[in-house]
Amino acid sequence: MARRALAAVVLAAGRGERMRSSVPKALHELAGRAMVAHVLDALAELSPERVVCVTGPGMERVAGAAAPAEAAVQPEPLGTAHAVLAAKEALAGFEGIVLVLFADTPLLGAGTMRALADAVEGGAAVAVLGMRAAAANEYGRVVVDAAGRPEAIVEWRDAGPEVRALPVSNAGIMAADGARLFALLERVGRDNARGEYYLTDIVALAREDGLDTALVEAPEEEALGINSRAELARAEALMQQRLRARAFAAGVTMPMPETVYLSHDTRFGTDVTVGPHTVFLPGVTVEDNADIRAFCHLEGAVVRSGARVGPYARLRPGADVGPGAGVGNFVEVKNAVLEAGVRANHLAYIGDAHVGAGANIGAGTITCNYDGFRKHRTEIGAGAFIGSNSALVAPVSVGPGAVVGAGSTVSRNVEADALVVERATPTERKGWAARLRMRRNRQSSDGE
Repeated sequence: MARRALAAVVLAAGRGERMRSSVPKALHELAGRAMVAHVLDALAELSPERVVCVTGPGMERVAGAAAPAEAAVQPEPLGTAHAVLAAKEALAGFEGIVLVLFADTPLLGAGTMRALADAVEGGAAVAVLGMRAAAANEYGRVVVDAAGRPEAIVEWRDAGPEVRALPVSNAGIMAADGARLFALLERVGRDNARGEYYLTDIVALAREDGLDTALVEAPEEEALGINSRAELARAEALMQQRLRARAFAAGVTMPMPETVYLSHDTRFGTDVTVGPHTVFLPGVTVEDNADIRAFCHLEGAVVRSGARVGPYARLRPGADVGPGAGVGNFVEVKNAVLEAGVRANHLAYIGDAHVGAGANIGAGTITCNYDGFRKHRTEIGAGAFIGSNSALVAPVSVGPGAVVGAGSTVSRNVEADALVVERATPTERKGWAARLRMRRNRQSSDGE
């Protein structure tokens, strides 16, 4: 039997005053991605027909982050019911199931969203998400009847001691019959402690009309709302636990997983090892059998099968470390391809470059890619040997099999299999250092 069409309203008008930030709350990040994007990503698994993101005035950045969701604006912050009403025009004529989600609840999973939608599919006019908090809290409470169906949701400020003692807290998230939702919202008043239009009031209104309601429960961690930096940090820790579990399931070994930071899109092959205190920012793929050693920092990079990175290495965007290649301690790679078997084991900077298979990059080598105005590329051929402490002044190429002598500054192209050595002729002045010390000592004595 076909499911009813699904739409969603994502409330993202919060400015995050308690976060003490000029960044709108929905744009604060978990695992390298804005909170609103996490919500929309989970929602996408349900293939909604329409998605509306409700923001406040002047919050074009939030609307942009939520694209291609349709944007609607809540002109004044008059409460959650008022915010959902801002989506009425965008959902005109829609009579399927409407999910009401919050951009600051980024840990909510698609399975819980589906459970809410299924409760409405099963006949409820309104389905409420509840949670059982482990500690005392000031969430609203869900009042249920003998059959466990919600009769009302009472916000903490408006609740007496008996209601505050109820076990099920309101997570704020709902699903509703789209044919009834806006009629219920238009009846919501603001006679409450905050003087706002509460979305939660549609539960009691639905029951007054003789309509059915339903309660779906989720773990407190999944329903965690974020209103402060401390709560953001807690959510980040929970997200990291999820991502590490996903990495373990993919075949990754992490001896100290609690020290490894992963991004939402970090991708691992099998039999990968990740050492302690390693950071994966967005855009990193690590293929089978790669070894990422301790204290590495990777962003926008690919590590091919069997490659070794670190310890203490940095891969910046555009880094592509080839099969079996080695990038060692204090080596930085940016916008550069290292083909199979390349060795850059110590203290090097390889930027805007292509390094052919089997080449060796000596300690202290740098590609001088920036002339103060533009970036330029360095080409190093297969099997080339770049001696220690060399500077390759781009644009420049070193041919396959060529050797660059240690300490050279190379500013002209080097042919294949050639040797280039660029050093000043040594000048030795015998006894000079001893004479200098004597002169300085004499000057020091005269000064006294």
